[in-house]
Amino acid sequence: MTDVHKKFDEKNQHAKFATGQIIHHKLFGYTGLIFDVDAIFQGSEEWYQQVARSRPIKNQPWYHVLVDEESHITYVAEQNIEVSAISKEIVHPLVNELFAKFDGKQYSLRRQKI
Repeated sequence: MTDVHKKFDEKNQHAKFATGQIIHHKLFGYTGLIFDVDAIFQGSEEWYQQVARSRPIKNQPWYHVLVDEESHITYVAEQNIEVSAISKEIVHPLVNELFAKFDGKQYSLRRQKI
């Protein structure tokens, strides 16, 4: 296990989803690719008040997501996502920087140089 994956596993042992998984946002309908996970909300209170319209609880895993066919990323509470029923390659400018390959179901992270 690499240091990056070990850190991920220890930090997010209660997360339902993992880096490299393709998800569907239940409320807003977009498909995305998880590239990082926070065990609990790590954003600012200002961001939460302005952006988190559904007011999800903060004490749950939150995911950094590349939005398919867009150029932005989102920060999403676990309660608002599910595994995507459609498994396809994600179109986003950062996919090739963060991920090495797509196996038809999920992506593998690139190894980070230490």
